[in-house]
Amino acid sequence: MILLILIVVVFAIAGFVVSRKLKNKFRQYSQVTLHANLSGAEIAKLMLADNNISDVQVLAVEGQLTDHYNPANKTVNLSPDVYYGRNAAAAAVASHECGHAVQHATAYAWLNLRSALVPIQNASSKILNIVLIASLLGGFALGLPHEWIGFIVVGAYGVMTLFTLVTLPVEFDASNRALAWVKTRNIVTPDEYAMSKDSLKWAAMTYVVAALASLATLAYYIFVFFGNRD
Repeated sequence: MILLILIVVVFAIAGFVVSRKLKNKFRQYSQVTLHANLSGAEIAKLMLADNNISDVQVLAVEGQLTDHYNPANKTVNLSPDVYYGRNAAAAAVASHECGHAVQHATAYAWLNLRSALVPIQNASSKILNIVLIASLLGGFALGLPHEWIGFIVVGAYGVMTLFTLVTLPVEFDASNRALAWVKTRNIVTPDEYAMSKDSLKWAAMTYVVAALASLATLAYYIFVFFGNRD
């Protein structure tokens, strides 16, 4: 249990540091007005049009850094700072989210795999919560052998870990598509390109930390349930 607490604390600190760095970078680069003077919404619509995507809407949503692409209803959702922003940070985020729309339109394999894993990952999370809560309430209260509990916990957490790992190529590819497009389309100057690239690097680091945390926790559960087997 001490090891699990240590894992949680270490990666919670790492996540906090990366998240704070991302917010600081976004705030810093938000002060730099784009030479092209385009808003995030305008950039998103232009990138979609350049990729012959006409069935995706660009919407403004509440919150800060709440930007995302929703494949279910084909919407690029941008936070107010990005939707209305005319700066390097807004350009980076808006084009990144459109990168996901391009992935969807071109049937990018890793995105398809992640989408297929979503319901399995959700079910695994619910199963894991039930087993862990039952275990805490009364020793393995489900009445199952220790080894069976181990297989359930490791299996469920293994699916959740797989989801975080599959997310990595999806996010990195969306950023690569975004950076290539803003550069070739002359949306940004060389200096603005460097800012956009740095913004997306720190955004990607949040997913890297999540994946490493998930791997470490999975390793912990494997050790707890199967580490003493002959």
